[in-house]
Parts: sequence; C-alpha cells; structure tokens
Amino acid sequence: MILYLKLAWRNVWRQRRRTFLIAIGMGITMAMLVLYDGVVAGFEQAIYGNAIQLLGGNVQVHAPGYNEKVGRKPLLPMNAPDAIVAAAESQAEVVAASKRIITGGLVTNREGAFAVSVVGIEPEKESKISPVADNISKGDYVSTEDGDLIVIGQGLATAMNIDVGDRITMVANSKNEQERQRTMTVKGIYDVGVPNVEKATIYVSLAEAQALSGLDGQVTEIVVSLKQIGQEPGVMDAINTAAPGYEVTSWETSIPELKETLEMKTGVMGVFGTFMIGIVAIGILNLLMMAVFERTREIGVIGALGLKPRQITLIFLLEGILIGIAGAVIGAVLGTLIYSILGYYGMDYSAFANLTEYTALISGRIYTSLVPMKILKHALTVAIISALAALYPAIQASQREPAEALHYV
Repeated sequence: MILYLKLAWRNVWRQRRRTFLIAIGMGITMAMLVLYDGVVAGFEQAIYGNAIQLLGGNVQVHAPGYNEKVGRKPLLPMNAPDAIVAAAESQAEVVAASKRIITGGLVTNREGAFAVSVVGIEPEKESKISPVADNISKGDYVSTEDGDLIVIGQGLATAMNIDVGDRITMVANSKNEQERQRTMTVKGIYDVGVPNVEKATIYVSLAEAQALSGLDGQVTEIVVSLKQIGQEPGVMDAINTAAPGYEVTSWETSIPELKETLEMKTGVMGVFGTFMIGIVAIGILNLLMMAVFERTREIGVIGALGLKPRQITLIFLLEGILIGIAGAVIGAVLGTLIYSILGYYGMDYSAFANLTEYTALISGRIYTSLVPMKILKHALTVAIISALAALYPAIQASQREPAEALHYV
C-alpha cells in the first residue's frame, strides 16, 4: 500500500500545473460552500437572533407554576433572582441576564383602548438584550429613576395618535389580580419595523412596575441573552444546576411559531445545500475525468509493464484522494479568510432592511457567522467526493487494453 501511495504522490506532482489547477478549482468550490454557510448563519443570527431578543430573549426563568398560567401573565415572584442572574452571567455564552416584571394591561385615550404587555425592565442591562434601546425614534429610552414615564412602540403611537410628552391612562394587573390605574407620560417611541410588536408592548422602569403591581423589591422573570442561537441547552443546564427549583425555558418553548419558521427555513436551505454539493460533485468528477483520460497512453505503458487493473485503479484512486485533500486544504484556508473578512467588516444590507417585517430587524450589516466544525465537514465532503469521483475514471482507465491505450491519441 505504501508503494502505491508513493507512486500516486509522485504522479500528483509530476504534472504540477494540472494538479494545481484542479486543486484550486476544488478549493474555490469549497470556499463558496463555507461562505454560503457563513452568510446563511449570519442572516439567521441577524433576523431570528434579533427577533428572539425582541420577543423575550434566548432563555427565561420563572417561579414554579408560571408556565401553567403563562397566557394570563401571572405575577409569581421569584425567591432569589440575584442568584439566578449570577449563575447565568457566569457562563461564557451569556451576553447579559436581566430582571423583569411582565403583566397584562390596557392603555386608553380618546382614540380607544388597546391591550398591551407592560414590561418593567432594568434599562442598563436591557439595552444589551433587546433591540428597543437602539431603535428609539423619538424622545428617550427608559431610565432607572423613571416614575410615571413609559416608552411605547411606533405602532401604538400611530394607533393612539400620540407623541412624546402626551399623557395616557394605563391600567395594569397587580399580584392580587386587582387592576391599578395610572396616568403615564410618553417618554420615548421605539421603531423596530414590526408593527404588531410595537402596538402590543410598552416599557416602564422596574421600580415603577414593582410599585404598580405591588411587588416591592421583587421580580417575575429573568431573561437571558446569548451570543448565538443554539447555545440555550448548555446555559439552561448550568442555571438548573446552580439554582434548582425554577422553571427554565428557551425561546423554542415561549415562541413556538418562530421555531417552526426556523425549522422550515433550515429545511429549505438544506435542499439548496444538497443541490450545491451535487454541482460540486459534478465539477470535481469532470476535472478528474479529464485528468485521467488525457493520460490514456501512460495507462497503456503501465499496463504493458505488468500492473493489474486493480493496481492501476488503486493508483488513480489514491491520486484523486490526494488531490481532493489538497483542494480541501486550499478551500479551508480560502473560505476561512473570506469568512473572517466578512465577519469583521460585514455586508451592508441597509437598502433591503425594510422589505419585510423580519428583515426590518436587521441592524444594517450582516456579519458572517460559522462554527469551525462546518469547515471540517466541508473539507471531508470535498475529499470524499474527490475519492468517489476518481473511482469511475480510474476503473475505466484500468480496463483499457494496453495495446489499445498505447495507440490512443
């Protein structure tokens, strides 16, 4: 076997120009696969990542019994929220963990009454979690000291025909399932390009929410933001271990419709990926067939010297594998280089950000996002395709009669 490998290695470098061109072709193809995965992952993080942050964060922690009454937004206080925040923020994947109070409410003025979710937040930490703070179109964001001040969405401002400085009546639930009424002043208006969310969610300071709901010094939810989608299971296990007894759920449970959308997108992109790999396989097969058939006379010489068909097949198969490995290495380096450049500088997508509600969540630039294991996976795919693609021309070459092959022009 070592002898055949040495022969194949020598043959690979005997025609350096041909080998170099084939390996470069494979490398560019693999680099395109790496770039495709990186761009898709970047779009996924930009759109779905921002949607998850806007709709409730990657991971939520509640007091026991919360999920049984989740539709009513129960005001179940948590015993030791600071311990949960500390446990979450000790994980490297966590961007921030913030305390909240969420309850149902109603805002009214002369234009009508509108059902809303009233969210009491820690403004400084919340700005690292939700895109709302970065999308204040008028006025200012919530501050810790705010009392009867609220931040509302552009959708609600349009429906109620109000602006910054206007006052509206807000009714919210308290922990005793009684309703409390306040007159609030609009401090700011956010515009994330998703009217349904803007119309249904308003923000107040955590202290104001505690006073309104009768939960002095208490909270009902810890929301955790992660660097990447898919890191939820490890962080949830760490929280459960450090602070057992709470209900820890991910966005897949709290936003099932988004999970279904993401699974559908993954299936569609998987079909496109399969087509791309098929095109790659055809390209590699064509390159290797050309490389084998142009050496027909050489095959005749080898056969005339006494090598059996299976030995000739093995030599050409090993050549295909070696060229495939060289192409995979070139592709890994080239793909990582392109991915790194786009991951650092990003691609300007601002001109298309308002095409749909989902793309409105893109902040303006798309940054490629990829795990190293996918580069290794593509390298193995190119090497395997190369080996399989070399098999057919190698068998064809070995079955030629030496006399016929020697007269091939």
